[in-house]
Amino acid sequence: MNLGATVGLFAAWALHDAEEIAFGPRWTRTRLPGLRDRFPSVPERVWRAMESVDQREFTAAVGVMGAVVAGAAVAGARTGGRSGFYQGALTGFGLHGLVHMAQAAVVRGYTPGSVTSPLVVVPFTLWARGRLRRAGVLKPTRARDAAAGLALAAGATILSHTVARRITGARPEGRKPGRTLRT
Repeated sequence: MNLGATVGLFAAWALHDAEEIAFGPRWTRTRLPGLRDRFPSVPERVWRAMESVDQREFTAAVGVMGAVVAGAAVAGARTGGRSGFYQGALTGFGLHGLVHMAQAAVVRGYTPGSVTSPLVVVPFTLWARGRLRRAGVLKPTRARDAAAGLALAAGATILSHTVARRITGARPEGRKPGRTLRT
């Protein structure tokens, strides 16, 4: 019944993240010095963390995120769109698209993800939510649901980069060679 709205989440995410893989780390490398100068109140540790992510780690993190999004899409498909995990991921996906658009507005130019956000992410999210609403399965979204969706997206991003660093052997900013993480 809601296969397009559920499995479509993964397809929309894949289109969006293809843009991020193509431009993310390179954009960061070339734009970071200017951003540092333009936004001096941002803590230096944020800039160092951004510049520590190379193409291999970023691509691996996108792969991990893909597994999370695929899980949400499958949960949505299995439940006809009723899954709380799926609906939270859908909400987080749409809101994260708005974050990309806000980032582009703040830097007054292109940022990775800012092209597909208004063309794919936000329209897909609105379409899927409308489809779920018409089917009577969309749970009402309150402010705390929106916050939970953003938290899900942020948590999945942190998890993705943590796993990617393990996979690629990349070191977080500030770590010395030879030291290992304790688990």
